[in-house]
Amino acid sequence: MRKQFDVLVIGAGPAGLAAAHSAAASGLQIGIVDDNPLAGGQIWRGGPQHSGDARAASLWSALRRAPNVQFLLQTRVLYPSGPNTLRVETSDSSANLRYERLVLATGARERLLPFPGWTLPGVTGAGGLQALVKGGLPVTGKRVLVAGSGPLLLAVAATLRERGAEVVAIVEQAPLHRLARFALALLATPGKLKQALQLRSQLKGIPYFTNAYVTAAQGDTRLEQAEIALGGKRRLLDCDVLACGYGLLPNLELASALGCTTEHKVAGAGAGAEAEAVIVDRWQQSSQPDIFCAGEGTGIGGVDLALAEGSIAGLAAVGDLSPAARYLAERARGQAFAARLAKTFVLRPELRHLCDAQTIVCRCEDVRHGALARHSSWRSAKLHTRCGMGPCQGRICGGATAVLYGWTQDSVRLPLSPARISSIMECANQPTDAD
Repeated sequence: MRKQFDVLVIGAGPAGLAAAHSAAASGLQIGIVDDNPLAGGQIWRGGPQHSGDARAASLWSALRRAPNVQFLLQTRVLYPSGPNTLRVETSDSSANLRYERLVLATGARERLLPFPGWTLPGVTGAGGLQALVKGGLPVTGKRVLVAGSGPLLLAVAATLRERGAEVVAIVEQAPLHRLARFALALLATPGKLKQALQLRSQLKGIPYFTNAYVTAAQGDTRLEQAEIALGGKRRLLDCDVLACGYGLLPNLELASALGCTTEHKVAGAGAGAEAEAVIVDRWQQSSQPDIFCAGEGTGIGGVDLALAEGSIAGLAAVGDLSPAARYLAERARGQAFAARLAKTFVLRPELRHLCDAQTIVCRCEDVRHGALARHSSWRSAKLHTRCGMGPCQGRICGGATAVLYGWTQDSVRLPLSPARISSIMECANQPTDAD
């Protein structure tokens, strides 16, 4: 494993691959770190070489041929271990990676919102189920209800139908008039209009309920029915699996640990609520010298925006600003589309009031809504209830409490991922492997 790089890219999704590809043309040493066994991130999951997106295969092929690019897959970043140094861990070793420039392309995770019964076996995130299915989870013959908000629901339903599932219905919380305006605006983006028409064809015959949302999941030992609010009435739908997600939240733990300044943004891609995002300048540079950020970390915007931002960040990281300027118009179009997404799929207020006192909000520590509602801040809840102090470190309940109570997470706990004690001890004994 090389341990010193001119440009180190964290994340091998579309933004990270685009950044590495742009930077590699300089001839400098480029490293790409990702904790998954395959590159591609969540969008090109299963490997970019297997994606239906021609851009994915092209990036993968070029990067694999580049002699100055090294992939460090199945490698997790634990924490910053010194100036321009990150401590990382693999399945059997650990190391300090030094860099001259750092590009953060850490992607996003799904926003899950609690409701009575959401902890029953059979209830999962929409994006989470899609990832599991792409990884080989069998769903043939399963009755699946897809619910929540945003275009991801359509992509998930298409994947499920392709793999043999019976999609009971798609339940979208946004009202029809906003969806109609959004669909009309797609005429200005032919590529996305084509994708939408393809999805419509794939999903023909599946009921699509708008202005509707899941209010509860029911069953004795596992999911049997989902209750939805539709047209002012409650309706029960039989299902084996409920895939429910409300958009995406940027993964900002590493950026925050490195001191990058963030701001509240209205998140796109169906999140429809304020979320933190890294502040970047014209060239994707953060508030920290030598640290750039691209993709969902700067605000949820989808693959086209991620590719544009990644290309700019990679070129800027090697000081090649002239070609980077060619991507500015593409980035602006992506940002405009992200703004339309956020406006269309803004979360309805009813979703903040689904929990009863016994509804679990923090799944790691079994903390219920009744225990959390009496607190005024994330810090107070952590101190008194252990909310956010379990294995996920608030990655699930943090997004939920932001919607339910308006709380903001005000600190990052290190290490960023569970780590072997030996990895931390070795770092203490050897501050930097490159020294």
